[in-house]
Amino acid sequence: MTVQPTLRPARPFFSSGPTAKIPGWSADKLDIKSLGRSHRSAYGKGRLKYAIDLSKELLGVPDDYLVGIMPGSDTGALECAMWTMLGARPATVAAWESFGNVWIQDAVKQLKLPNLQVLEAGYGEIPDLSQVPQDNDVVFTFNGTTSGARIPNLDWLSADRTGLAINDATSAVFAMEMDWSKLDATTYSWQKVLGGEAQHGMLILSPKAVARIDSYDPEWPLPKLFRIKKKGKLDTSIFEGATINTPSMLATEDYILALEWVQSIGGREAMFARANANAKTVFDFIDSKDYLRNMVADPAQRTNTSVCMVFQGDWYESLSAEEQANVPKKIASTLEKMDIGYDFNGYRDAPPSLRIWCGGSVEQEDIKRLLPWIDWAYEELKAGNL
Repeated sequence: MTVQPTLRPARPFFSSGPTAKIPGWSADKLDIKSLGRSHRSAYGKGRLKYAIDLSKELLGVPDDYLVGIMPGSDTGALECAMWTMLGARPATVAAWESFGNVWIQDAVKQLKLPNLQVLEAGYGEIPDLSQVPQDNDVVFTFNGTTSGARIPNLDWLSADRTGLAINDATSAVFAMEMDWSKLDATTYSWQKVLGGEAQHGMLILSPKAVARIDSYDPEWPLPKLFRIKKKGKLDTSIFEGATINTPSMLATEDYILALEWVQSIGGREAMFARANANAKTVFDFIDSKDYLRNMVADPAQRTNTSVCMVFQGDWYESLSAEEQANVPKKIASTLEKMDIGYDFNGYRDAPPSLRIWCGGSVEQEDIKRLLPWIDWAYEELKAGNL
């Protein structure tokens, strides 16, 4: 029988979105001078512009790229890119987990793109991206939040390709380097990467993407939240602090606080190092347990953010499918009730699994303290004590 651990995570927040707040976070650290002010005021717009500029600086986005704040989180930003740019040429949508499949449904059922290639792979795998024609626009999710599978590199995109690359990077930025030279529209959300509040997304556009928007008008109607053109050209004020609709200034200040923390610890490279160390802690734990395996078989494709583990072994295989599905649920719910770890059960549509967020806002020591509790809960479940 496994002895119950004694050390408990100081911050038991392991959700893959919204993710853990930055270390030391407290509401009294927020700058609240913008609250109660119009986001169109000089001060409000200035704070939004500061959030944009600091994001661009920390992510190493090229000077000639545009960065803007969008409504609707990463979903709003990504769908805006799809709705405004796709349809001008043949397109490919590649998916290997839940959110990528949403973009496929958008392309097939909503936009009804006539010249569409769909590439799919199961949880824990990535499709053969070499099949993507270089003339096609391509939509893909850089990191599969719900499967733990990420793209190792962008070698499959040629430097002189004519199609646009639309990149859902919501659980990748601030954990993995982006090769901006090969990316034309990149999106992410505040709540995923830095523990920010929900409903706000970021849209990063290359000069090639801007040229597409300026020269192309899609056949389908655009809702107001996707209308980023003014007088026939891209409305660049959106990328200077003017937003399409009213943002939350409280959420903006929370995001700024997180960005300034990233800056204070050494920028995105420090965030990469924190995520890598956190993920290695979980990888090593998985490798040391014969009842666990990483959902992603290829080590090169394993994410350093939302690490997913599935169960195996004689006892687990002897269970019915319903009983197997209850194993991670029971472990996660038991440890949540004990305030050991919150929200680390696998995604609802994924295979039965546990999913631990390892991004840079999580402290490695908290992950180290969580893992023995998973071991304990598993043994208690096997013994019939849970």
